[in-house]
Amino acid sequence: MVLRGNPRFRSFPIPAPRCPREAAFYASSMVSAASSLYESNCILRELSGAGQIDDARNVFDGMLRRDEYSWNTMIGAYSGSGRLAEARSLFEMVPTKSSITWSSLISGYSRFGHEDEAFRLFKKMQLEGQKPSQFTLGSILRACSILGLLRQGEQVHGYTIKTGFNHNDFVVTGLVDMYAKCKLILEAEYLFETVRERSNPVLWTAMLTGYSQSGDGFRAMECFRDMVLKGIQPNQYTFPSILTACGVVSASDFGAQVHSCIIRSGYVTNSFVQSALIDMYSKSGNLRSAKMVLDAMEVDDIVSWNSIIVGFVRHGFVREALTLFKKMHERGIKIDDFTYPSILNSFASSEDLKSAKSIHCMIIKNGFEAYKLVNNAVIDMYAKQNSMKSALKVFSNMPNRDIISWTSVVTGYAFNGSYEEAIRLYCDMRISEIDPDEIILSNILSSCAELTSLELGQQLHVDFIKSGIGSSISVDNSLVTMYAKCGSIEEAKLVFDSMEARNVISWTALIVGYAQNGKAKESLDLYHEMTYFGLKPDYVTFIGVLFACSHAGLVESGRQFFDLMVNFYRIKPGPEHYSCIIDLLGRSGRLKEAEDLLNRMTEEPDATVWKALLGACRAHKNLEMGERAAEKLFMLEPMNAMPYVLLANMYFSANRLEDAAKLWKIMKSRGITKEPGLSWIELNSKVHTFTSEDRAHPEMKEIYLKVDEVISSIKKAGYVPDINFALHDVDEKGREHGLAYHSEKLAVAFGLMVLPHGGPIRIFKNLRVCGDCHAAMKFVSVVFNRHIILRDSNCFHHFKEGKCSCGDYW
Repeated sequence: MVLRGNPRFRSFPIPAPRCPREAAFYASSMVSAASSLYESNCILRELSGAGQIDDARNVFDGMLRRDEYSWNTMIGAYSGSGRLAEARSLFEMVPTKSSITWSSLISGYSRFGHEDEAFRLFKKMQLEGQKPSQFTLGSILRACSILGLLRQGEQVHGYTIKTGFNHNDFVVTGLVDMYAKCKLILEAEYLFETVRERSNPVLWTAMLTGYSQSGDGFRAMECFRDMVLKGIQPNQYTFPSILTACGVVSASDFGAQVHSCIIRSGYVTNSFVQSALIDMYSKSGNLRSAKMVLDAMEVDDIVSWNSIIVGFVRHGFVREALTLFKKMHERGIKIDDFTYPSILNSFASSEDLKSAKSIHCMIIKNGFEAYKLVNNAVIDMYAKQNSMKSALKVFSNMPNRDIISWTSVVTGYAFNGSYEEAIRLYCDMRISEIDPDEIILSNILSSCAELTSLELGQQLHVDFIKSGIGSSISVDNSLVTMYAKCGSIEEAKLVFDSMEARNVISWTALIVGYAQNGKAKESLDLYHEMTYFGLKPDYVTFIGVLFACSHAGLVESGRQFFDLMVNFYRIKPGPEHYSCIIDLLGRSGRLKEAEDLLNRMTEEPDATVWKALLGACRAHKNLEMGERAAEKLFMLEPMNAMPYVLLANMYFSANRLEDAAKLWKIMKSRGITKEPGLSWIELNSKVHTFTSEDRAHPEMKEIYLKVDEVISSIKKAGYVPDINFALHDVDEKGREHGLAYHSEKLAVAFGLMVLPHGGPIRIFKNLRVCGDCHAAMKFVSVVFNRHIILRDSNCFHHFKEGKCSCGDYW
């Protein structure tokens, strides 16, 4: 090291001291050799500039005289190296503080993550009458940028206007950065344009970074292009920002051009630039290029490894991600709390629970089980592996849980169909005074939809309004679905109409909702409205549309929609679509056409499709085709009682009693049992369940009396029991008696007893409603002036004034 200040010392080498005592002796010798204050300050500057802060302090302490430059140099040395306590101590000892003194300390606090203290010092500086310099303002604006202190930043902006600093390019650059970081891009753009000579790469980088961080990757790319065209050389901070922007919009080609600029500029070995390149290529799906950059790195960088692992996982290359993780481990790269969540995400689409558990063991072994981020990822991983017992164990052992922890376990239960457990945990979360976010609300609302729990869904809706989350398209979509699946289609439409923004999921939720609630016309009108606004229907949209056509008997419309889906939108039809179109053809009596379509399917029809055909065969008493459909179902779902029961009923109707008895005998020998019919009503957050001829309910005596009253009343209005839907092994009187106590009729009697007069009665059933109960409900709606909403396994039936929304076409 050679002194670069006073020419007198240029040939005077400074040997490295061997111990603190030698350093002190040597420093004091240098001070003695320097006969003037100027010479002492030169030595002080050279030592602090070389990073020999302690040697500089020894020189400083040995100086006989000190001036403002001496104090500021030493304070600046401490501040610049992050030794803020020592800088503050000297600052308090300074006889006279200048703006440079204040700026040195403020800069240190701002640079090393103490922005709050930097701002307090800035205010104190002004109170003591010191005028900030351009460097002071630059430092304090940096603090505002980092902390997102827009109001304070605007105050500094006002100060610059009063003092004329608003024309200083250095200060304007700080203002551009502050406004951009605070997401006020228009204000940043305006200030950027006020700079006449935009030759400073820092200014361009501030503007470019603002675009990138606000998610406007294309504007960032335009800014970078203009910068290069004007001959402004990007620096090591410009390149990571533009590469991040390219990654956001998956602009791999533009990113490759930036890569070429990096090579020409000589920054290709810069670790920050290399890491940004890997991240850009990974996010853009160009994993080969990302891997090439990683292999070319001289020093292993954990951020780069994490980025490429995330890239492989995101694009479905799970095995490659695991290989990279193993290589990291083999090379001794220190795996951090970001690596583990990345690799745990790779098990979302994998069924390799054994490997997943080995990663969990590694986490525990390396002491990362205390990291909340890692634990949340472990819970999510176990949930996606359908191992909720392990997920709950990790969750229960967490000392501190945040909303992400709760969301991981709650959504895990919902994802695996354990809706009741998901709701229970959500209630525990609210008791723990954890406020919900939009993710958990969406999932719990979906659970309510599956359980048809309207009361809880309404409470969650209130929770959402009170939460202050604001507009959330995911929650709104879940609300539309929940209300529709609970039979409250009017409320679903109200939510839909109030949405600030809608996507195809929003429209589809209401299209399907209308279809399932017997409003085929509204469903199809909404489809046409959606396409009018330029939204492209998806796989699920057409399920709703075809379902609507099926339940309204719109054969030609159904054919046209099916053709539109396949030949215009290029959507490959699935079992749900075929089931709807075969059901549509079958209901209209076109059984041969339905069977021909089924036989033309490119993929082997699943049970859903054959069930649709079998149901149509029963409706039209086509026993021969029904036998073929039933035989297919016996093979596809050997333990499902449904085809046995339907075929046996068809045999009874055709007076083939021996065949029916034979089928019942086969069922018994194979241990196949018919699913019992259940109907239930929710009242004050409690579910009341009924089975046919049930005697278990505590109010059953009163319920049976009410059933008798209901049957008597509706018979007077013209109801005639249809004994075809009763058991066949009892006499006619017994069959009529059995019909009276079907689960639906017990449920409606209970509803008439306990629900407010005139209010709707909501009944849910696990099987399809029988024809006799369907007829009875129409009479009940008239005689007792009630809106009865009955959801069976197929659709909703809204009974009003003696009519059903399904048009008797279910």
